[in-house]
Amino acid sequence: MQMLRLGEADVEGLGGPAAAAARLRELAPGGDSVAAEVAEILRSVRDTGDRALVELTRRLDTAGAEPRPLLAEAEALDAAIRQMPLELVAGLQVAIANVALVAEAGVGQDAALELPQGQQVRLREIPVGSAGVYVPGGRAAYPSTVVMGVVTARAAGVVDVAVCAPPGPDGEIDSAILGTCRLCGVERVYRMGGAQAIAALAYGTETVRPVDVIVGPGNLYVQEAKHQLSALVGIDGFAGPSDLLVLLGAQAGEREVRLAALDMLAQAEHGAGSLVAAASPSSEVCERLAEQLDELILGRATVGEAAFAIAHVAGPAEALALANAFAAEHLELIGADVERLAHSVQTAGCLFVGADSGTAFGDYVAGSNHTLPTGGAARFASGLSPRHFRRRMTEVRIGPAAAKLAAAGAPIARAEGFEVHAESMEARIGENPSI
Repeated sequence: MQMLRLGEADVEGLGGPAAAAARLRELAPGGDSVAAEVAEILRSVRDTGDRALVELTRRLDTAGAEPRPLLAEAEALDAAIRQMPLELVAGLQVAIANVALVAEAGVGQDAALELPQGQQVRLREIPVGSAGVYVPGGRAAYPSTVVMGVVTARAAGVVDVAVCAPPGPDGEIDSAILGTCRLCGVERVYRMGGAQAIAALAYGTETVRPVDVIVGPGNLYVQEAKHQLSALVGIDGFAGPSDLLVLLGAQAGEREVRLAALDMLAQAEHGAGSLVAAASPSSEVCERLAEQLDELILGRATVGEAAFAIAHVAGPAEALALANAFAAEHLELIGADVERLAHSVQTAGCLFVGADSGTAFGDYVAGSNHTLPTGGAARFASGLSPRHFRRRMTEVRIGPAAAKLAAAGAPIARAEGFEVHAESMEARIGENPSI
């Protein structure tokens, strides 16, 4: 395990918490560009549809074996549940229920306003017509990603939700993913992955119906495809490698330090490119945390090649400044002196307060969504929520207010060189005399 250690003097030497946060971000450099390769995949799927999907699936997923049909059969979904351990089914049902409760609480209400000139403006929230949830493959199966995407879309009011995931060499999607799709009530599950799957969901093919919004994590090819197609479909954002920042209080005890170390190692399971950091006002706490990490990492084969860092900061205020500058995907506050700062946190994908609030709960069953902004994007982006599947539409009724509004609007239009805009407004004056 490689560890960057920053003492209080180092933090100050860098220029303070904001500069230290930038130094931490440098530990996980951005990936190589795959833009040209992805663009070619998108063109291929756009131009030849299913034929390109099948060929790309054969080459990239099934190791040359003939792919199974793109659309998974209902019988395959039912059979998948029977293959899943009962405790997995039970755990997923808890996750589905909790994510639904939190998501439904996030659905906005319509609002109607009457403005001073007399016109009426109504703000209406409307779900998109369809959504696609991408579930990555590769190292493991991720049924929790099905839950986070599908349940949130359903809570937003989206009726038509499709899921896609890359098939393995046997041509089939993992049974845990298929079974979870059935538990979530998904009827359209596609055996396809990579940039080609994103292209198919955006453009549509002979088999794949296009969708309005695409969400879900994935590798660099998947994220680049979402980025390139973001003018055609809605996306949740660019999901890069995962990151975690733990703020440990100066009086953190043995249990709190051990739990923080376990949470950091759990985050490291997300693999190479992940960034796992901690900060404390106590140099002693920093030392004990480093010792716990060295001890606990032994024998834990699933811990990947993440970048680790521990920073000693001057005090709780500096720890908070570091957190707000770092804009972590996951931020944990452990210890009374830092927990009381929770209300002052401004930038985090998801905030976990207290020693028992491990990020792993948020990944599965807490009810919060685990699709979160990475790479510091929490400065301007939010975690997956119903708002990604809903759009705000404004309804305007002018009526007798037209005369007053024309008198105000026409000069602005003429100042911008739009004479007919002004005429259009003024044409209503005779029909709606000012009162």
